[in-house]
Amino acid sequence: MSNLVDVMIEAEGWEALPLAALAERAAKATLGHLGLDAEDWEISLLACDDARIAGLNEEFRDKPRPTNVLSWPSEERGAETPGARPDLPEPGFDPELGDIAISWETCAAEARAAGKPVEDHVTHLIVHAVLHLLGYDHIRDQDATLMEAEEVVILGNLGLDDPYSV
Repeated sequence: MSNLVDVMIEAEGWEALPLAALAERAAKATLGHLGLDAEDWEISLLACDDARIAGLNEEFRDKPRPTNVLSWPSEERGAETPGARPDLPEPGFDPELGDIAISWETCAAEARAAGKPVEDHVTHLIVHAVLHLLGYDHIRDQDATLMEAEEVVILGNLGLDDPYSV
């Protein structure tokens, strides 16, 4: 298998970043942290603009506005018990973990507002989205606590600061 993340760039702003390398690094770090071999999996990443992601957000979530990142797991993997770890996928059957869409304008604006490099923010959002593909969520408080803790550890392993510290 060649790359873990298949990147399709639709928005010009993404051309300024080494997005494929950032996505590959973030996804590998996330899978590795959870004990999964990156060679066993595939993820599709759409690098789009605010108009495209707003359309996707409306179509799939009934929220007609731009957002930073969206994810579509290939199957439901979430834990039934609040705060429990999701069941991780087993290698060997279907390698597709799911799809991610990320918006340039929103990501760049959030990075500027937070005073951090856009590369760091994009890395965080891809880690976040890959966790969603693996069944992590943040709707229930206990699940959000677990997901954020995983993100902080993964980002720390990548040499990035805790995005949730004030």
